[in-house]
Amino acid sequence: MDDRVHFFEHKGKQILLLDFSHATAHQMQLLLEHVRVIVAQHARESVLTLADFEGAEIDHGVATKIKEVLTLDRPFVKKTAWVGTDSIPHAFFENFHNFSQREIVTFKKREEAMDWLVES
Repeated sequence: MDDRVHFFEHKGKQILLLDFSHATAHQMQLLLEHVRVIVAQHARESVLTLADFEGAEIDHGVATKIKEVLTLDRPFVKKTAWVGTDSIPHAFFENFHNFSQREIVTFKKREEAMDWLVES
């Protein structure tokens, strides 16, 4: 899972990549639990996360797990950027935002998302 969930450096800052691209619903469940554990090990409001959902399978169970993880990770995450969200139903996305009370900013390209994440 470390190939899908790992830190990398961009412009001198650490970003946690959550690569959900082309993951099945079962893989998504496992990855989301892994993300929850990793993020909870960090200081409050310290983690910058970049999630790539390109081609990911998001069913009702996965959507519920995403809401759970977004809510539990909220104290530790400073900023969140998502790419590849075109396949996520709008109702799911709104539900993620409302339930977690987190700002989730979407971008078309990873590079744009990374630049936004490292801005002060």
